[in-house]
Amino acid sequence: MRPKEHGNKLKSKKMAKKKSDKKVTRVEGGSSQPEEQKSSGTFRPTEESKGKAKQLRLFAILSWILALGAQGGAIYLLFQPPVNMTWLIVLIVVDLILAIVGAQLWKKSNRLDPPSEKNSFLFFMQSQLGLVAAIIAFLPLIIFIFTSKNLDKKQKGIVGGIAVVALLIAGIAGVDFNPPSVEQYTEQTKYVEKINNNQNLVYWTKSGTVYHLESGCSYINTDRTDEIFEGTVAQARELKNITNLCSLCERRALKNNNLDKSEIEQEVEAEMESEAQGENNTTKTDSTQN
Repeated sequence: MRPKEHGNKLKSKKMAKKKSDKKVTRVEGGSSQPEEQKSSGTFRPTEESKGKAKQLRLFAILSWILALGAQGGAIYLLFQPPVNMTWLIVLIVVDLILAIVGAQLWKKSNRLDPPSEKNSFLFFMQSQLGLVAAIIAFLPLIIFIFTSKNLDKKQKGIVGGIAVVALLIAGIAGVDFNPPSVEQYTEQTKYVEKINNNQNLVYWTKSGTVYHLESGCSYINTDRTDEIFEGTVAQARELKNITNLCSLCERRALKNNNLDKSEIEQEVEAEMESEAQGENNTTKTDSTQN
């Protein structure tokens, strides 16, 4: 049977973790430090992460404002016959570049300071603002192009087609297909801690797509690996957008600690529900007092 406690009783049953002979670089700063080994509550970004996220969001908004400026310039050209097709296409391309840059900055900021899933509308807007910005940056221009009296049918087909393709590219670039959230960070961190001796400590590589519990995992100790990074679950997401745990490390940790995956997942879910209920009760109490 799996022990109910994951503390000292469990440590005596563990096998020593595999160590790597590669260079292991510890990531500093970010949402939390690796030495924080206590079981975590709801994820909270550090002030440093919040500051970086705020800066990235300001640059993203600035980029989108400039994209709107490029769109405005393109629309202005449509009312200046004969329409300069070259400059019109240039402005569409500039609009596209600025929209994509803004979207990438915004998505990176969300990895540093993720939104909560409690309000589905606000979560969607913050997670997919890059998509919304792409639509705003191109849809009005597309409408003006196809209704312009200063373009003939062929010209409308050329620049209209370019604008539609630009909208599609910007829209796809703006979508976050796996948006981070406070709940996701909390769940992943709790799970890692429970199977990793209460340590929020993982490893990854520059080109890796999963994080590992052991620096000596055979999946990252290959001839192609020159350096291994060490940090928290949140840092792996912030820096490399890594969301998944290595299956080999997971199986090894579960086996060594005599743990059952489904039970651990149920424990994590129960803890998150309890913490969410506690936060709701606190909010209600504060509202009543006010």
